[in-house]
Amino acid sequence: MTDIQTNNIPAAQDDEISLKELILKLKEWTDFLLGKWKLLLLAGILGGAIGVVYAYLQKPIYTAALTYALEDEKSGGGLSGAMGLASSLGFDLGGGGGGAFAGSNLMELMHSRSLIEKTLLAPVEIGGKTTNLVSYYIDVNELREGWAKKPELASVSFPVTASRANFTRVQDSVLGSIYSTIDKTQLTIAQKDKKISIGTIEVKSEDETFAKKFCESLVKEVTSFYVDTKSKKAKMNVAILEKQSDSIRAELNAAITGVAVANDNTFSLNPALNVKRSPSAQRQVDVQANSAILTQLVANLEMAKVSLRKETPLVQIIDAPILPLKKEKVSKLKSLILGGFLCGFLVVIGLVGRRVLKGVMG
Repeated sequence: MTDIQTNNIPAAQDDEISLKELILKLKEWTDFLLGKWKLLLLAGILGGAIGVVYAYLQKPIYTAALTYALEDEKSGGGLSGAMGLASSLGFDLGGGGGGAFAGSNLMELMHSRSLIEKTLLAPVEIGGKTTNLVSYYIDVNELREGWAKKPELASVSFPVTASRANFTRVQDSVLGSIYSTIDKTQLTIAQKDKKISIGTIEVKSEDETFAKKFCESLVKEVTSFYVDTKSKKAKMNVAILEKQSDSIRAELNAAITGVAVANDNTFSLNPALNVKRSPSAQRQVDVQANSAILTQLVANLEMAKVSLRKETPLVQIIDAPILPLKKEKVSKLKSLILGGFLCGFLVVIGLVGRRVLKGVMG
């Protein structure tokens, strides 16, 4: 028991000495740094000045925000029942397509390269001049200054009338690079709540006009693509039914005319000659058959048109970007404080490292 107590005493004394040494070391380092207060103050002032200059030179960032609502296709009511009945009878009236582009998948569609490129290449009116957004993007971001030393990029351009299919490898490369920059750093698409089919598109840019135009044009391109894809089957059914209806109507009109001609040919005919009346009877059968078919086709056509209307529109704009846009700029006060702190911290690290190194080298 005595040995254990004896062994514990040195350990406690070592701990006490270590703590005392630590306090002394901290005081020593504090006195050392306080002795360099002029240097630290100068570093803080210099860092603050650099921060203010940085904030002054930074261009403001404009944010164009657009809120949209997605059409809910989950419940079809009486129309779904009628379409189900028609399908059970062998009539395909379309509808119910395009589910792959609903909800969150639509947001991914807005990030697609093809639609963003279409948005960049679509003609727009800016300052009374017709151009496209990719050309405007190159100009406002002064990209040509960096391309001047590269012969293959110096002459690259994107005329409004040019066909995307005829682009060169260099044009594809430039367009792909711009798409990647916009998609990763400037474009944000979000849905606030999964239970609510309302999404928000935000486009950030140093140019206010580009942010607004790109945001509006992207929604237009995506809406057009979505509607064309989602309602393609319904449109095809409407076109087929219209063609069939026109064909049967023409046949019916011809049959009605045929009955009249046959009746004219048998006028005042001897009642004993019944064989002469057979063409009229045949044409009357054609009239009845075509009338029944046309009635069914017209009913199916109207249901198909209702189905097509149900598929469109897809996107309902709630809030569109309005000038002036929201502007974000680096605060001069925050830059002053942050710059002064960082510069002072670096000087402290340098002083400590220098003294430690001198102590080691001896």
